[in-house]
Amino acid sequence: MDANAWMDKALHEAQISLKRGEVPVGCLFIYKNEIIATGSNTVNETKNATRHAELNCIDDVLVYCQENNLNSKEVFTKIDVVVTVEPCIMCAAALHQLRINSIIYGCANDRFGGCKSVFEVSKVYDSKINVVGNVKGVEAMQLLKDFYKGTNPNAPETKKGRKKKLDNN
Repeated sequence: MDANAWMDKALHEAQISLKRGEVPVGCLFIYKNEIIATGSNTVNETKNATRHAELNCIDDVLVYCQENNLNSKEVFTKIDVVVTVEPCIMCAAALHQLRINSIIYGCANDRFGGCKSVFEVSKVYDSKINVVGNVKGVEAMQLLKDFYKGTNPNAPETKKGRKKKLDNN
């Protein structure tokens, strides 16, 4: 299966996340050309800011390895990650630390991106993970726009519906 086909599956996960009121990020962990983990953000549901799609998938891979009597360190080095939005710095660091094989992402993450948009985590880890961006990036960005058109039901009352002021100086 090619990157576009994998990304279609990740976009489907992101759409499910959007319907649940989460930031629409969908993620797949692919091992030996088979999806062994799918995930999306569960930050709002769990009220835990670290429950990003990638970290949820990492947890699922650990369970998969335990159930299949596999060495997780070895499995992670053969995993290709497909995620609809560039991993944030936290998630990119986790993926580099696990020495996964590759990261394919949809749209850039101009606020928190850890592959290149804000910070290149790979320089800290001196890793050789192959990173490819902008795979169906327009579709991924549209899901984010759809989410941010609404009001996050879990945002503090002081932040809900607040419009950003532009600095005219």
